[in-house]
Amino acid sequence: MSVNAAGPESRTDSTVPDGAGGMKKLAGISLAALGVVFGDIGTSPLYAIRECFHGDYGIAASNANILGVLSLLFWALILIVSLKYLTFIMRADNEGEGGILALTALIIGQCKEKKRDRWVLVSIGLFGASVLLGEAMITPAISVLSATEGLQIIAPDFADMVIPATVVILAGLFLFQHNGTARLGALFGPIILLWFFCLGALGLVQIIKYPQILEAVMPWYGISFLFNNQVHGFLVLGAVFLAVTGAEALYADMGHFGRRPIRLTWVVFVLPALLLNYFGQGAFLIGSPEASSHPFYALVPSWAMIPMVLLATVATVIASQALITGVYSITQQAMQLGYLPRLTVTHTSASHIGQIYVPAANWALMAATIGLVLGFGSSSRLAAAYGASMTTTMLISTILFFFVARDLWKWRPPVLWVLVSLFAVVDLSFFGASMSKLFHGAWFPLAVGLLMFTLMNTWKQGRQLLMRQLQDRTLTVDEFMSSLALQEPQRVPGQAVYLTANPDIVPIALLHNLRHNKVLHSEIALFHFSNERVPRVPNSRKVEVVRLKGGFTQVVARYGFLEYPNIRQVLELANDHGLNFKPEAISFFLSREKIVADEKTKLFPSRKKFFALMARNALSATAYYGLPSGQVIEIGVQVQI
Repeated sequence: MSVNAAGPESRTDSTVPDGAGGMKKLAGISLAALGVVFGDIGTSPLYAIRECFHGDYGIAASNANILGVLSLLFWALILIVSLKYLTFIMRADNEGEGGILALTALIIGQCKEKKRDRWVLVSIGLFGASVLLGEAMITPAISVLSATEGLQIIAPDFADMVIPATVVILAGLFLFQHNGTARLGALFGPIILLWFFCLGALGLVQIIKYPQILEAVMPWYGISFLFNNQVHGFLVLGAVFLAVTGAEALYADMGHFGRRPIRLTWVVFVLPALLLNYFGQGAFLIGSPEASSHPFYALVPSWAMIPMVLLATVATVIASQALITGVYSITQQAMQLGYLPRLTVTHTSASHIGQIYVPAANWALMAATIGLVLGFGSSSRLAAAYGASMTTTMLISTILFFFVARDLWKWRPPVLWVLVSLFAVVDLSFFGASMSKLFHGAWFPLAVGLLMFTLMNTWKQGRQLLMRQLQDRTLTVDEFMSSLALQEPQRVPGQAVYLTANPDIVPIALLHNLRHNKVLHSEIALFHFSNERVPRVPNSRKVEVVRLKGGFTQVVARYGFLEYPNIRQVLELANDHGLNFKPEAISFFLSREKIVADEKTKLFPSRKKFFALMARNALSATAYYGLPSGQVIEIGVQVQI
C-alpha cells in the first residue's frame, strides 16, 4: 500500500494508455462514470433551488436573495466538490479505492496514533459510514418523489397519484436488484448524458434572456446575503447544501473508474451543466418569483413537460441505483473488516467483481425508503433529513483527511492547517444549518447512523469477547504439538480441514473431536482467513502455507475488504504451494457456538441480546466460505459472554 503527497495512481487511471486509443478508452470510462457517479448530484437541480425559496426555511425570492443564493451555491460546488473532493480527498486512496470505510481502513493500517487515539478515529469513520446508510434510505425517496411530483404540474388532478407512483417505482427498483445492474448499466451513461444536456440547455435559454444573473459568481453576493439575512440566511445554507449532496459518491466510486475520468467528466461536462441550470432557475425567478414552488419544471416548455418528467424519473432511478449499490459495498466492507456478521452476498456479474447483491441490505433499504415516502409525504419535507446526513459525512471526511495528510503524507503543519481549516469552516457552516432542522426530519439519518454504529460496535466487541472465551478453552499450536509428542493419538487415513479464527490457536472443534472420538486424520490443515485492511490482496501473496510436525499444515488466506473468501480458490493456491489436498476427499470441521449471556461481561444486557440475535442469524461458515455441505462436520460449543 503506498500513499504519498502526490497521491498514488489508481488502478483505473493506470490502465488508460496514451494516444488515440487511450483517449477513446478514457471517453468510454468517463461516460460510464457519468451514469454511475454523477446521478445523485445531477438530480439536485430538481429540489435544491426550490428549497432555498419555498422550503420550511425558504426566503423571499427577491433579486438580492436570488443572487446571494446562487453565489453561495456556486462557491459550494467549487469549494466542496472541485477543491475538497476532486483535488485533495481523492488523493487519499487505499490501493486505488475510495470511500469513508476505505479511508478508515487506511488510517487503521498506517497512522501511527496511540491505540486509544486510533480507536477514536476508527469510531468516527465507522459512524460516518453508518450515517451514509441513513442517506442511502433518503436518496431514492427524495429523488424519485421530486421527479414524480412533476405529475401534479402536468395536471393538478394527478396530485393524488404522486405517492402511489413513487412507491411503485421504488418497489420495482428494489425488486430488480437481484438481477444485477450489468444490463441496465449500459444505458446509464447515455441517459444521464441526455439529462445533463437538457439541464444545461434549459438553463442557458433563461441566462440568455437575463445575462446579468452571471454576476452571482462574485463571492460578495453570498457574503452580503448572509450578513443581510443573518439567522434566516444561515438557515438557508441547509438548502444550498442540497446542491452538493452527491459529492461523497465521487470519492466512494473512485475505485471503479479512477480519479482522471471522474475529474475530467466533472470539469468538462457536469459542473457547467449544473451551473447553467441553477443560474437559469435563478434568472427565471428574477422575472417570476411566484414560480419558486417548482422552479425546475418552470423552465420546461409545456410541449416538453411529459417527456421531461419521464426523463427526470429515469434519472432519479439511476441516481438511486448508484447509492443502493454503494450500500451493498459498505455492507461487504464492514463484514470483511469484522463489524458485521456474515451475510449472503451474491455476485451479479462474471466480469465485474464490484457488482454484488446483498439481500438483507436490499430488503431493509426497500422497507425504510418506502416508509420514508409514506411518512414524509413530499420531497420538501424529506429535504431537511437529507442534508443532515451528508453534512455529517463530509465533516468526518475532513477530519480523517487531516490525519492521513499529517501522518502518511507528512504535510507541513502550516499548509495543512490552512487547508483543513478552510474545509472545516465550510463543513461546519453547512452542518450547523442542517442541524437547525433536527426536529423537522434531520434526526432520522443521525438516528439510523447511531443505531448502525451501535450494532457494528456490538458485533465487533462481542466477537472479541467470544474469541477470548474460546482461547481460554484451547491450546496454542506449540502446546498442542508438544502434547502430541508425549501421547500420539490414533491416526486414520484421510484429509481434514479445520477453520480457525486465530492461526496461533488450535481450533476448539479439533480438541473436541480428539477428546470424544479419540482419533485424528493423517493429514490435517488449519485454515485461517485473515481480513486485511486493503481492498484486495493479489494471488501472489494471498495464501501462505507452513508445514508443521505430525502431518499438520497451517494455511493463512488473506483477503481484502472488497473480496469474498472462497475455499476452492484457497485450496487451489495452497496446493500450488505444496499442500496436495484433494477437494472432494476433504472433511471440513467447524465449531458452532451457542452464546449464553454472562452478567459479568462489559456488554450491556440489551447489547448481549443484539449480539446473540446477530450471531444466530449470521450466514453459516459453510455458505460463507463456499464449503461443500456434504463434507462438513459441525461441533457445537456453548460459550458465555
